[in-house]
Amino acid sequence: MSDTEQLPLFSELGLAAPVLKALQDVGYERPSPIQAAAIPHLMAGHDLLGQAQTGTGKTAAFALPLLSRLEAGNRNTQILVLAPTRELALQVAEACQRYAKHMPDFHVLPIYGGSSYETQTRALRRGAQVVVGTPGRVMDLIRRKNLDLSGLKALVLDEADEMLRMGFIDDVDWIMEQCPATRQVALFSATMPDQIRRVAQKHLKQPKEIKIITKTSTAPTIRQRYWQVTGLHKLDAMTRLLEVEPYEAVLVFVRTKNAAEELAGKLAARGHACEALHGDIPQKLRERTVDKLRQGQLDILIATDVVARGLDVERITHVVNYDIPYDTESYVHRIGRTGRAGRKGEAILFVAPRERRMLRAIEHATRQAIEPMKMPSTEDINQHRMTKFKERIRETMMGEELEIYVNLVNELIEEDSADPLELAAALAKLVQGDQPLLLDDSVTEPASDRAGREFERRDFGDRAPRDFGDRGDRPARRMPSLEPRPLKDNPDVEMERYRVDVGAHHGVKPGQIVGAIANEANIESRFIGNIDIADDFSTVDLPKGMSAEVLEVIKKARVCQRPLQITRYTEVPAGGNTAPRPPRGDRPFRGDRPFNKDRRPQGDRPFNKDRRPSGDRPFNKSGERREGGFNKDRKFGGNKRRDS
Repeated sequence: MSDTEQLPLFSELGLAAPVLKALQDVGYERPSPIQAAAIPHLMAGHDLLGQAQTGTGKTAAFALPLLSRLEAGNRNTQILVLAPTRELALQVAEACQRYAKHMPDFHVLPIYGGSSYETQTRALRRGAQVVVGTPGRVMDLIRRKNLDLSGLKALVLDEADEMLRMGFIDDVDWIMEQCPATRQVALFSATMPDQIRRVAQKHLKQPKEIKIITKTSTAPTIRQRYWQVTGLHKLDAMTRLLEVEPYEAVLVFVRTKNAAEELAGKLAARGHACEALHGDIPQKLRERTVDKLRQGQLDILIATDVVARGLDVERITHVVNYDIPYDTESYVHRIGRTGRAGRKGEAILFVAPRERRMLRAIEHATRQAIEPMKMPSTEDINQHRMTKFKERIRETMMGEELEIYVNLVNELIEEDSADPLELAAALAKLVQGDQPLLLDDSVTEPASDRAGREFERRDFGDRAPRDFGDRGDRPARRMPSLEPRPLKDNPDVEMERYRVDVGAHHGVKPGQIVGAIANEANIESRFIGNIDIADDFSTVDLPKGMSAEVLEVIKKARVCQRPLQITRYTEVPAGGNTAPRPPRGDRPFRGDRPFNKDRRPQGDRPFNKDRRPSGDRPFNKSGERREGGFNKDRKFGGNKRRDS
C-alpha cells in the first residue's frame, strides 16, 4: 500500500461542508502529508509550529481548516496571513478564494506594497474576512487604523524563514503584538533558525509541532524538461509531443478525475489509443487497464496521483506532467514511474506562467535544474511524418507476397502507359487516405517561445495621462468606430468589437483591461486586440465567436472598482466622431507624452530570459517599480510602488 493510500480522506478530517464541496469540485480526495498532519490540530483550535519545504501543500494545510471555522455573516477580519512576497500573497489569496467558492458573502483581500492605499482601505471598509499581506504594508495599515484586528481569530505566518531573510522579522513581531491574545497562530517555515523559534516561543501557546521530511531524490537516468505553456495550447502541445517523441508507453498526470476523462477523450478523438485511470474507476477495471499497458495493448495512460502511486510498468518511457503538481513530493513520485531499475526515462513538465514558483520549488527540492524544451515546429512534424512514411514503404518492400501487386502495377503501366513515378505516388496517396500527410504551414503553432515574451505593445488608442478634474473647453474623446481592427501578428483571426463599462473618467488604462480579460477568461493577451478608451466606456477587440459562458465571466470582472459589463459594440453613441485615426507613423509628435509602461497587461507574466519572476522586472524611467495589483475580486491593475 502506498503512502498516499494510508492517508485519510478529506471528508474524514471534519472540514466544513462548503469547503469539502469546493475540494470535490476540483477532484481532490486525499490530503498531502502536511495537510493530513496539520488540519486536525488547526480544526481543534491548537497553535501550530510546522516545518516543511516550499511546495508541500502548506497553503491548503492552513486555509482549509481555518476557512472551515470562519464565522459566517461576520464581515470583520477573522484571518490574517503574513507572506514574505507579493507573489506568495496573491497565490494564497487565490487559493482561499478557490476553497471558499461555496461560502456565501466571502471576501479575501491581498495587500502589499506598491498598491494604492486608498483602494485597499476602501476594500477593508467593505469588509474582508481573510486578509493576506506582506508585513510592511500590513503594519502601515494597522498604524493608520485602517486594518482592525480586534476580531481576529487566527494568524498565519507563511514561510517565516524567508521573512527573516528579507528583514521582516521585527515587523512580524510587532504585528503579532497587536493581535488579540485569544487568537490562534500557525507558523510555517522550511527551516527553524533560532530567531524564528524565539518568535514561536514568545507568541505561540503550547503549539503542536509537525515536521514533514520530503523524499526528493530523483533517478539520474531520468531526463527532466519543461515547456512553458498556456491553457489554450496544452492539448496541441501534447499531440505534437506524442507524434515526435520516440516513446514506448506514456503516463500522463493530471490533477483531477474530470481532467483525466476529458483529456483521454480528446486524445482518442485525435487518433491515439489511450485510457483514463482515476479514483472513480473500480479496482478490477483499474487492474485490467494497467495490464493492457503492461502487455502493449495500450500505449497512453491518463492518470491522477491517487491511483498512479506505486505503478511499476517497464514499458513507461515517458512521464508527462500535463498539470503541474501542487507539491514537490508528488512530482518526485510521478516521474519515478519511469527510469526504473537503471533504465532511461523522460520527464516532461507543462508549466503555465503563473506556476513558475512551483517550478523553482521543484528545482530547489530536487537539487536539479529542469531544462527548457522547444515544442516541435510544423517543419519538425512534417519531417518526422515523411520519415515514418518512408520507413513504412521500405518495410513493405522488404516483405513477401508482393508478386500479385507487381503484376497489377505492370498491367497498369502497359494498359494506360502510366508513368511509374506517378503510379507510385498515386498508390502512396491511396495508402494515406483522406488524412493529410503534412501539416499546413498556416496552422498556428503552440505558443512556446511566444508565451515567454511580454505582451507586445500595440496601438491601443489614446493612452496619455489625463487630468479629469477640469476639462474646460476640451472636446470629448473621439468615439470608437464599430469596425474591429485585425491583429498585427494574427491577421487571419476574425475579430469582433465589444464595449466595456469603464472609461477615461474612471482612470482606466489599457493594461488593466487586458489583464482582467486575460486572467478571468483565460484568453492569451496576443488574442486581445485594439483597445479604445472613450470618456465613459471603452471598446476591446476579441476573437469572433466568444461563448456566452466566457462573456459572462468577463462581464463580472472588475476594473477600477467597476464591473466590465461587456456587451457587443453595435451602436456608436450619438454625436460621436468615428473618423478613422491616422496611422501611427502619421501622427504628430507629442512631447508631453512619455513612454507609459501601463501598456502592458498587469496579470501574471511569463518567464523572461533569466527566468525571473515578474516582481524582479526593471525599474521605469522615473525610478519607480511597477507591479500588477490584485483586489479581492481577483482582478489585476497597475500601481506604482512607493514602499515594500
